[in-house]
Amino acid sequence: RTVLRRERASNRPDLADYVSLINALGGESIRIAAGSEDHVNAMDMVEGYGENNNPVIDKSEFVLSLFEQLDKDGLGPKEKSIIDRCVAYVYSDYQHGGAFPTLCVLREKLKEQPEPEAQDLALELELFTDGSLNAFSHETNVDTQNRIVVYDIMDLGRQLKTMGLLVITDAMINRVTENWRKGKRTHIFIDEFHVLFENEYSAAFFNSAWRRFRKRDAFPTAITQNVEYLLDSVSASTMLSNSEFIVMLNQAPSDGESLANLLNISAEQMRYITNADAGCGLIKYGSALVPFINRFPKKTKLYKLMTTKPGDERL
Repeated sequence: RTVLRRERASNRPDLADYVSLINALGGESIRIAAGSEDHVNAMDMVEGYGENNNPVIDKSEFVLSLFEQLDKDGLGPKEKSIIDRCVAYVYSDYQHGGAFPTLCVLREKLKEQPEPEAQDLALELELFTDGSLNAFSHETNVDTQNRIVVYDIMDLGRQLKTMGLLVITDAMINRVTENWRKGKRTHIFIDEFHVLFENEYSAAFFNSAWRRFRKRDAFPTAITQNVEYLLDSVSASTMLSNSEFIVMLNQAPSDGESLANLLNISAEQMRYITNADAGCGLIKYGSALVPFINRFPKKTKLYKLMTTKPGDERL
């Protein structure tokens, strides 16, 4: 499922939009930011993690994605081999009574390696383990088992945003896997969806995660205000064109034209998402295209919990 909406001045593009509602429903609100006391361990891995018989292989791919965020010049074959080796060492040590896997433990393992490249990798990781951006380097200390969980990235700086969304996505994979093993379904809503396609590694990792979600009885819904970024990515465009259920709200003319070509929408139908009012748009369900009007009643408790418009009072 995909929700496409054009950014308006009244919409804040952050996940804090959901915190009031989740708190009112008794859910767990996890603040992901530099200096936050809420921690999600990037190295957490539940039973059944990944798509291979050896889950450490999938976790190694995830850690490679994290390191891609640290060095925009990319990783060479030596660096990839060292990271892959150290990830395997960390989990092997833990199975034999060693320290619980965290990024801090991984950094110490990198420092033990003889190659100078390993020392460079450890130095790159220092900011995210001992420095100010250490939100993902500690053991998880929040209730990720709550029935409803929201990851609040409102205060997550740009340096941490893609890395943060990768860690959050990985945490969701863990939860989906646990629920699947218990015979439970999981509903996932991913805002700021376009950020995950800012580089090759995060796009590849999320493509894999999306397939795992669907295979394990999860219902992922992607939400974005930056449609043009998705349309520029081959991976994202493929995911979009393969979505059975798409909700389109007001679109910029350039985005609308690209969407029309991708989804075979006629000029007449595009009128429903061009200069559209709030709550009005077009739904694509399979091969059917249906215009809709969904103006949420303002004099309700739910509206006050959900609104992001300046001037609207929250409870």
